[in-house]
Amino acid sequence: MPGAEELSGVVVRLSGAARTRRGSSPRPFLSTSACGACGKEALDLAFASGFPPLPPGPRLTAELLQSLPERMRSAQAIFAQTGGLHAAGLFSAQGELLVLREDVGRHNAVDKVVGSLLLAGRLPPGETVLAVSGRAGFELVQKALRAGIPALAAVGAPSSLALRLAARAGMTLAGFVRPGRCNLYSGAERVV
Repeated sequence: MPGAEELSGVVVRLSGAARTRRGSSPRPFLSTSACGACGKEALDLAFASGFPPLPPGPRLTAELLQSLPERMRSAQAIFAQTGGLHAAGLFSAQGELLVLREDVGRHNAVDKVVGSLLLAGRLPPGETVLAVSGRAGFELVQKALRAGIPALAAVGAPSSLALRLAARAGMTLAGFVRPGRCNLYSGAERVV
């Protein structure tokens, strides 16, 4: 693959023995679009395992919050080359990009951010905000909470379960974040 050396990632080449299942029978199992976590039981389980206490900040201006996706996008080197990756970025209250990771999966991008903080001994990261390039599902809110991140800003929509978890935990959750607008679902006290 020309130019693959320039990408800081992994290149996988399949041998001739690798085969696809073209023309085979339909999948023999049920597939759903559900997240795998449903309702009150998932919330109770999440809280039973505990979260670190969230700091009272960061104090974010609406303008800064609304600028995070573009700030993150301008730092996405691999997305600029491929157009096919999600990103997660951790920002300070002043908008400084602290950590950015990209991956095909939005969950993996968040895991990479949290993992880099763990390896650097920087968990919990204090008064920060995590920006994600996709939806804000229950699992992403849960991962941010477990890492002690008090605010999450998503380009896409939050799920109803994500909204409930964020509100119950006292997390600031914003969705549909764009220049000039966003929807603030919980934790409005952190946005001035």
